[in-house]
Amino acid sequence: MEVVTRMVADRPVVIFSRATCCMSHTIKTLISGFGANPTVFELDELQEGQQVERALQRMGCKPSVPAVFIGQQLIGGPNQIMTLQVKNQLVPLLIRAGAIWI
Repeated sequence: MEVVTRMVADRPVVIFSRATCCMSHTIKTLISGFGANPTVFELDELQEGQQVERALQRMGCKPSVPAVFIGQQLIGGPNQIMTLQVKNQLVPLLIRAGAIWI
């Protein structure tokens, strides 16, 4: 889990993804659509991708991607992100994390 903590440090939005995952693409597009510039780590393109994926699973991410961190806090996967969006809570969360300014 330490490797994940280092990767999300000092970044307002981090998305752990796979280049071929359609849900990862959807979540990246949604968050970027608000003007955020998320840091994206494609696990299938990282040398330590399997280690990071195991750490995400130990943190409770099932499936492991996409996994979204906002303000260095694990928010979760697509279900959690879409729930926040439907409840109009995603944008305020991005603002508080300094990922977007309105």
